[in-house]
Amino acid sequence: MRITQFQGDMSRAKTDLIVIGMFEGQKRLQRAAAKVNAALRGGIQRLIQEVKFEGRRDKILMIHTLGRIPAKQVCLLGLGKEEEFTLDRHRRAFARIVQAAREVQARQLITPLLAEGKRGRATADLCRSAAEGIHLGAYRFQKYLKKEETTDLRQVSLLVEGSSISGLAAAIRTGTLAAEATNYTRDLVNEPGNVITPITLAATARKIARQGGMRCKVLSEKEIAKLGMGAYLGVAQGSTNPPRFIHLTYRPRNAKKSIALIGKGITFDSGGLSLKPSEAMATMKMDKSGACTVLGVMQALPKLKPKVAVHGIIAAAENMPSGTAQRPDDIVRAMNGKTIEVLNTDAEGRLTLADALSYAARLKPDCMIDLATLTGACVVALGEYTAGVMGNDSTFIDDFLKTAEKTGELMWPLPFDENMQEKLKSKVADLKNIGNRWGGAITAGMFLREFVDEISWIHIDIAGPAFSEKPWGYNTGGATGIGVRTVLQYLSTL
Repeated sequence: MRITQFQGDMSRAKTDLIVIGMFEGQKRLQRAAAKVNAALRGGIQRLIQEVKFEGRRDKILMIHTLGRIPAKQVCLLGLGKEEEFTLDRHRRAFARIVQAAREVQARQLITPLLAEGKRGRATADLCRSAAEGIHLGAYRFQKYLKKEETTDLRQVSLLVEGSSISGLAAAIRTGTLAAEATNYTRDLVNEPGNVITPITLAATARKIARQGGMRCKVLSEKEIAKLGMGAYLGVAQGSTNPPRFIHLTYRPRNAKKSIALIGKGITFDSGGLSLKPSEAMATMKMDKSGACTVLGVMQALPKLKPKVAVHGIIAAAENMPSGTAQRPDDIVRAMNGKTIEVLNTDAEGRLTLADALSYAARLKPDCMIDLATLTGACVVALGEYTAGVMGNDSTFIDDFLKTAEKTGELMWPLPFDENMQEKLKSKVADLKNIGNRWGGAITAGMFLREFVDEISWIHIDIAGPAFSEKPWGYNTGGATGIGVRTVLQYLSTL
């Protein structure tokens, strides 16, 4: 889809749809909308009064122009209360615009930026959020559906009245690239386990490296064993699909800092011998969401060109029950030498991450971020829409959460409680892989802390928001691509 800038009178523009935003309780139309209303002989204002359109959030009112202006239809979009209208509401409003356009089969539309402020000045942030909302809201995963003829939106023109358009094109491009990276991640997560295995995930990483001029190292089962990644191999040993360890490297010439991104890459999680109930297995293709986020970020880096070296690391495996599967009570040795008593084979993600983090720590990056659909306990604590953030560096956490606030990705800090460390103590090994039923997200994070070697590190538990059965906001159902936009924006600050 093409996003362009438009300056001029919307009422004279030849297009399928004009979209006008209205705040709740707003009495007068903004100047650009007032011109359209005048061209329609006051028809918009009269209809607002007749149907009592109040501008409530996400409500729409379609008006046919009857040929009085070149545009075929006008859409009034409710924006809710003006004092509650944030940058993310702006992003969500543009996702709603795309949905409204699809409903009336519009191929092109024109709309003002919806929060230009009292002086009518468009900003780079508004252009970027509009571009993100448009592309995120337009996403659909229909690869395996019977193809039907559809009318898709092809062009959105943003009215930037009273502003210089120079410089805003870069913001639109940045927003577009961030949203496209998110949609790339969504596609990977939505692919089922019979399509994405550790081997095909590694092939995807190689393709990303080839297209972006990056390095990609993929380790086989024997090479993984040679590095002493016993925790990771223990998870993988029950599947006929062998594991693959992936290390992508983006290294610009002027990089002064380095960061490691580690993603949980369980391409399908049955729970192993600690078998999940069948209904809990139905969406377990999403257990690779952290890895797919890393791949989405990595494929965007050569286009966005941040001045920081980035390592993308994934310990890809399938967690399956079989005669060779890991057993409860097994003891495994991680890459950093620590032994782990496996009490539950469905707490497998932390075992693969233990070795992935140990590997990343040997690279001596300035900081590390891991993303993982790690615990149901985090969903219980924070709900389905919010990721839990924890780590060993409060400044790092604060900075990252401020970035998440700008991107609209919901994240919330969780504490490490040293009183809970005893829950990870084992009588027969250095650690056990689960605590008791209390504070499971926190004890999982504290388990991971044992493998980061004092490097500044953040753990993001995305178990809740990574996948949604129902649409919400600019998430259209299925994989959400949580984390991609926040990580990309954070990297741009380094």
